[in-house]
Amino acid sequence: MSGRVVLIASWNADLTSHAGRPPARGETLMGHGFSIGPGGKGSNAAVAAARQGAQVHIVARIGQDAFGDMAMQLWRHEGIHTTHVRQVAGESSGVAQILVYPNGDNSIVVSPGANAGLDARQIQGAAATIAASRVLVASFEVPLAATLEAFRLARAAGVTTVLNPAPARALPAELAALVDLLTPNETELATLSGIEGDRGRAAQALLAQGVAAVLVTLGAQGAALYRKGQPVHTVPGHSMTVKDTIGAGDTFNGALAAALARGEPLELALRWANAAAALSVRASGAIAGMPSLADTAAVLQEAPS
Repeated sequence: MSGRVVLIASWNADLTSHAGRPPARGETLMGHGFSIGPGGKGSNAAVAAARQGAQVHIVARIGQDAFGDMAMQLWRHEGIHTTHVRQVAGESSGVAQILVYPNGDNSIVVSPGANAGLDARQIQGAAATIAASRVLVASFEVPLAATLEAFRLARAAGVTTVLNPAPARALPAELAALVDLLTPNETELATLSGIEGDRGRAAQALLAQGVAAVLVTLGAQGAALYRKGQPVHTVPGHSMTVKDTIGAGDTFNGALAAALARGEPLELALRWANAAAALSVRASGAIAGMPSLADTAAVLQEAPS
């Protein structure tokens, strides 16, 4: 049975090129394979959650431009509810400039555009939708004031909150106390905690700040779940041929939210998210490889428990 997921969402048009290596400061490199496609951590996670069977509502702010029209077309095609999307005249939609390297890794520069205007007032307009949901997801690609207001509303309504702390920045104490699940990768974990080279100690530092659970994504190695007073719970990675890793973390968050919204226990939801993220790396771009619920279920049936 599906459940409602709300995304406090960023939208960016992904401008992607492939390069042999990262450029040095002041250097110009020749690239190849340029493409324009849909992106933004919140939008990507929304698509992932919808493909995993969730009823998805998106709260976003986009420009009244070609990239904004691209967003609306995508969301409607994926069955995502857009009642709380504002398309604003005179502002540009967000853009992400992405370089993809031969091993599938990438570097990204984000220009937020209209995303930067998403505020607490717009969030308040979605209060009833948030209260009627099972899971709320946000990232640091949207303004902190909007995320804080959304998490306050969610906590008051007993809605599970998931924070993807990317791009990584300091975690305010008020927000930490409202986070049920924090989902950093290892780089973000070190930035958030100020502790490098000791994943367990870094996760415990964030738990001490008030976060209920820290779920660290480990790429091909899987993921690790840390909670106060409980042993670490890990899930192994899945062996996949990597086309690129763009959107894998967003797929993880969307699939995690969808699994929780349909009532899966956290440990099993983690397995769903891990499998979906692994499948997503098989195609280029943020959403091309995002799997369906059936595809993810097939991978889990083949994997050891």
